[in-house]
Order: sequence, then C-alpha cells, then structure tokens
Amino acid sequence: MKLNRDAVVASLGKKQAMAIVAIVLVGIVMGAAILRSAPAKPAGDEHGHSEAKEQHDHGDHGGHDEHEDSASAKKGPHGGDLFTEGDFGLEAQLAEEGGDARLKVWFFQAGKALPPTAAKLSVKLVRPGGEEEEHSFAVDKDALKSVKPIAEPHIFEATVSAQTPTEPYLFTFSRQEGRVAMGDAQVKAAGITLDTTSASAIRSSLQLPGEIRFNEDRTAHVVPRVAGVVESVSADLGQQVKRGQVLAVISSATVSEQRSELRTAQQRLALARTTHDREKKLWEQKISPEQDVLQAQQALREAEIAVANATQKLSAVGAGASAGTLGRYELRAPFNGMVVEKHLALGESVKEDANVFTISDLSTVWAEMSIGAKDLPQVRVGEKVTVRSTAFDAAVAGTVSYVGALIGEQTRTAKARVTLANPNLTWRPGLFVNVEVLGSEASAPVTVSADGVQSLNDKPVVFLKVPGGFIPQPVQLGRADGKRVEILSGLRPGAQYAAAGSFVVKSEHGKGSATHTH
Repeated sequence: MKLNRDAVVASLGKKQAMAIVAIVLVGIVMGAAILRSAPAKPAGDEHGHSEAKEQHDHGDHGGHDEHEDSASAKKGPHGGDLFTEGDFGLEAQLAEEGGDARLKVWFFQAGKALPPTAAKLSVKLVRPGGEEEEHSFAVDKDALKSVKPIAEPHIFEATVSAQTPTEPYLFTFSRQEGRVAMGDAQVKAAGITLDTTSASAIRSSLQLPGEIRFNEDRTAHVVPRVAGVVESVSADLGQQVKRGQVLAVISSATVSEQRSELRTAQQRLALARTTHDREKKLWEQKISPEQDVLQAQQALREAEIAVANATQKLSAVGAGASAGTLGRYELRAPFNGMVVEKHLALGESVKEDANVFTISDLSTVWAEMSIGAKDLPQVRVGEKVTVRSTAFDAAVAGTVSYVGALIGEQTRTAKARVTLANPNLTWRPGLFVNVEVLGSEASAPVTVSADGVQSLNDKPVVFLKVPGGFIPQPVQLGRADGKRVEILSGLRPGAQYAAAGSFVVKSEHGKGSATHTH
C-alpha cells in the first residue's frame, strides 16, 4: 500500500507541473496580444499618456488654454510630433500652406525614413460638437499630405490608422487650439448666460431695404390752369391746409374775359325770357301770330345755352361766377393735406401749367422697396410685414398693398409698397427703412438663441461650452426670426453654448488670437 501511495504522489506532481507550464505559456501569448493591440504612445512619453498634444506653429495664443503636454512629446526631424510602436514610427505635423492647414505624415522604420508609400494612411477627426471628418492622403514629395484642408478652429480628437504590408498601427492625439479659458466664476461675473441647443418653431423672414415716399394717391400738384399775375399768397411751406382753402389769388385776363362772357350771356337770357313771355301773352290774346312766339322761344333756348357754356368754362378752370373783381382767380386746396412744395411769390407771372404748389395728405404714406426676382414668391399682396426705421427706434406693422408686375431691365427687380398709417407724422418721406416680410412658420431640429451667434473671420460661430471654458464652433446658419436661429450643421441637439453675453467670450478670444500667425 505504501508503494502505491508513493506512485500516485509522483504521478500527481508531474500533472501539476505540466498544468503550471501551460498556464504560463497562455499568459505570455495573451500579454503579447494585448501589447500589440494597445494604442501606441509618442516616443519620449515616460508618464504613460495615451494622447500626444500636437502644437500647431501658430505662435502664442495669449489667453487661450493650450495643452502643454505636446511640449514633452518627442519631435521628429521635420518639427512634428513623433509616434512609435516597436520599430515602426510616424511623424505628424499640421502645417500651413497657402493659407490652408493640412496634415503631413512621414514614416520611419528603426529610425530610418521610409517612402510615403510604405503604409496606407487614414485619419478621423472628431470635433467637439460630435462631427466626424474622414481625411485621405496623397503623396507629397517624401511625405503624405491630407487632400482636404483641416478647417479652423483646430480643436479635435484625431485617430491615425497606418496599415503596413505586415500589420496595422493605431495612434491618437488631440488639439485644443483657440480654447478660451474661463472658469464658472468668471462666466457668472461676466454675465454670460448658458443655453442648450434645441428644436424650435421658426418663422422665416425676408429683410428688404426701403424708403418712405408720399402716398401718390393722396398727393396733388396744384396748377393755376389760367395764366396771370400773383396778387397774394396765403399758404406757406409746411402749412396744413383744409379742402377748399384759398392758397393764392391770381389776376387773370382769361378769367376776366370768361366772366364778362357769362354776364353778357346772362343779360341776353333775361331779355330773351322777357320777349318770350310778352309774345306768348300776345299770341294767347290773338294779337300776334304763333310764329312770333316760336321765334321768341328759339331765342330763349339759345340764350340759356350761352349762359350754360360760359358757366362751364369758368367751372373748368376752377373759377366761380361771382368773385368781385372780374379777373380775380382763387387757387384752392383740393383736399386736406400739407404744403410740401411752393413755387410762386407775390407779383410773379405764372403760366397755366406751372406747378405752383404740391400738397400731400401725410396721414398715410408708402414704404417702397425693390424685390429681387428670387424673392418675389415670398412677397405677395396682403402679406404681413414690419417696417423699422434705420434712423431711430420705431416700428409699425403693415401689409403689402402692391407688387409690380414687371421686372426692371437694368435693376432686375420689381417695385413693391406698403401703405402705412401716419397719424403722428412719424414716417416722413425720404426716411430709409427696413421692411421685414414674415414667412410661414416651420420647425427646426437644432436652433440657438440669436444672441449666441457671433462672427470670426467673417464666418458664423457659436461658442461651445467645454470643461474649463469655451471653444468657437463653426456653424452653418439657416432660417432666423430675430429670436432663434436654425443651425444646419456644426452643432447637435443638447449642446451647451454661450447665449446672452457671448460677445464677451468673443472679446476674450480676440485678445488671445492677437498674436496668431500663419
């Protein structure tokens, strides 16, 4: 029995030893696989950082929050950041060429330069707003250069994939160029309000420049209609006048002749009526023949026609039958309004077609604008608009009352106008205005406050909130209604940004980028 126990013990010792050896071998294989698949670190990074922070040669950015870790990354012979894994390595540099920033990459093997065709390269950039950009590369002398430029701001997380004939390599780095460092206390002290992108209903609008003009339907150019000499002028420039009010008195020979003709015709009419009445009585008494009565009746009718004709002539020129002096002609206002032009003086000789007064009823005016062909479908008669003055703070609602049917050959625009009530004479002819045509309301999936949109380098940006500050996020704008602005690209729903007070962030960004050089 003792012998058998010793044999069993020896047999178990051999099996345990074989199991231990197998476990050790499996551990070595798995460890090598893990090391091979783990992202490579830039050469010279002794602290185990997984990302190298490349510094773009744009100079000192002042108040911007730049990552200093890239200073510790080992530099390659071309001045870019060097990434290695085993004997393989690559150097990446974001360089300015012709005003555009492009990523250039060089390959190395055991410290020696490789041709740019030694590996297939692709790079994916992830912007702070979540947008992803895929970049392909082309051979540029001894390097590979990105086909598309890297748009500013250069704030992104980059993943570099290099495929050699034998195995793949993966490197990562990030850039934080242009970030405005502001703590929560600074944000609060500066009065910056944070908001979140969200869906909203936006009523699109069209802004059109315009000018206030006279309501031509209530504007009259007063002419004498008879030649003469001015005897008196009772209306002054800028004076409000009533309908029928005497503006000036003119001494006219024409009016004198017409009144004389009327008086002569009236006297003939009186004589013809008396003769007719006498002949009629004599005929009724059988003293005169009927023929005398008929002749008297014919003369009476002719006298009546002459009086009517003379009266019509005076009425046609605006003169009355009785005005004291035969040649006195009174020029009267055609309706209530203001004297906006005056072109006569006492003693002046005027012609019958001279424009001596211009009177306009300023209780209503026209806001006239020019509409481009592409905007005509949005501007229709009856469309609601808001008219705002460019010289002072005033606005009034109105409707489009007229849209021209023709497009000008030279301007390629059509005329349109809005009739505005003007009880306080606020809207004076000649005043420049902006006419906002309100369109239909539609829902937009991503919108921001109008206060949150700023401009950098003539491009719209929104300052996106990130830990420790803000970054300028380029955006593509869509519709706007003065309160909310649609974001077509650049931001996702739920992103936090600087709304009211965003101009403070822009100012801080401008201070930091004052020394920015390309």
